[in-house]
Amino acid sequence: MAIITVICAGMMGTAITYPAAQNGHTIRLVGSPLDNEIIEHGQKTGEHLNLSKYRKNNDTSGVDAPVVTPDNVTFHYFEEMEQCIKGADLIICGVSSFGMEWFCNNVIPKLPGDVPLLSISKGMVDDGENKGHLISYPEYMLRFTDKDLKIYAVGGPCTSYELVDKDPTEVTFCGPDIKTLRWLKEIFETDYYHISLSTDVFGVECTVALKNAYALGVALAIGMSYKREGKVFEHYNSQAGIFAQASKEMYLLLDALGGTAERNIFLGVGDLYVTVFGGRNRKLGTLLGQGYTYEEAMNKLSGITLEGVVISERTAKAVQQLSALGKIDIKDFPLIMHINELLFENKRVNVPWKAFETEYEG
Repeated sequence: MAIITVICAGMMGTAITYPAAQNGHTIRLVGSPLDNEIIEHGQKTGEHLNLSKYRKNNDTSGVDAPVVTPDNVTFHYFEEMEQCIKGADLIICGVSSFGMEWFCNNVIPKLPGDVPLLSISKGMVDDGENKGHLISYPEYMLRFTDKDLKIYAVGGPCTSYELVDKDPTEVTFCGPDIKTLRWLKEIFETDYYHISLSTDVFGVECTVALKNAYALGVALAIGMSYKREGKVFEHYNSQAGIFAQASKEMYLLLDALGGTAERNIFLGVGDLYVTVFGGRNRKLGTLLGQGYTYEEAMNKLSGITLEGVVISERTAKAVQQLSALGKIDIKDFPLIMHINELLFENKRVNVPWKAFETEYEG
């Protein structure tokens, strides 16, 4: 049995411990400096504070009960991190995009080079060297260590609270070595957590990162429907129309970035679907669709971290730079540019439907 140390006790960082714990492995769940309340609550009750709150507030499972962690998961404060790393067979990076820089500066340098790191964070970073190019989080992390650290990552459609509820899903683990990937699959795969494997790290990570940006766009249609009907009522024509445009733009951008679109786009589309229906980005997109500005919407969503905002900004910037270099036509990306206007120019929703139209002959 393996010993697994998870660093950051957020919702997904904790959720991924469930299949591993079911398979008999030992998990040390280490909170970041911002997770002290979660760790204290977990040590006292065995429950995960935020997952329990989410279930209560959203009733996603129909089970009005706290989320109790498995017996072989223990809670630890950040000050215990180095001790929890000792003897670990696997380390998991559980931070969100907002915590990635902190993780790279404060955790990566302390990790042993001979223990694989599995990242559950979904996102991309501006290369900083090549205009218009984004790099995956595993590639970014390697810039913070001189050790021969092997970094693996999880991509594909999976929400934390539904993983805890054991709703079946299909994800992809990616990384540099297929033998290690097969070992990771043995650790985590269960009858509800199904795992495909890929050594195409950039392709997998790029497509699942993009979905966070485009989920905001699809959710605009939900808010527009609410506003038009004057109540919580969803129309699906508009959602499907924006979903189709989002899928098209994701494919084109993935192809332009060299992310082997024909092999990986299905991961992003599947992840887009689950994020639209069950992710936090849905809440922001819905409010924007109702006509709120980004500032007004965020006031209503006080305390919620939204990775879609981060990746939207980086994606729009990449599109603008690639267009300036003549590698793509910015006219092919009207949805991400409108999302960018909503988030960073404080404009109100005005979906560019005409720009979605195409004409093919032959």
